[in-house]
Amino acid sequence: MANDTRMSGLNFNVNRRMLVVGAALTGTGALLALVGTVIAGTTLVTAGRGWVQQMEVAPAEMAVRALRQAKHASRAGADAWRAQAQQAQHN
Repeated sequence: MANDTRMSGLNFNVNRRMLVVGAALTGTGALLALVGTVIAGTTLVTAGRGWVQQMEVAPAEMAVRALRQAKHASRAGADAWRAQAQQAQHN
């Protein structure tokens, strides 16, 4: 058959030794990357903890203060808007 698409006579030869060496190097590199990531992460967490401990006000307390200020500002804005709306109705 002239249109036969079979690949007869073609061989896909793989150098298995090089394939194993490549896989081993890839695995070793991945392991080294993982170890490096763990070391860097641990260092950053330790530095972050030291930074938070040096702060005069804890981050949670700062967040509570900011939330309280935002609530007061929101309430003041709403009260001012209502007062202006009432004043406009009386005029």
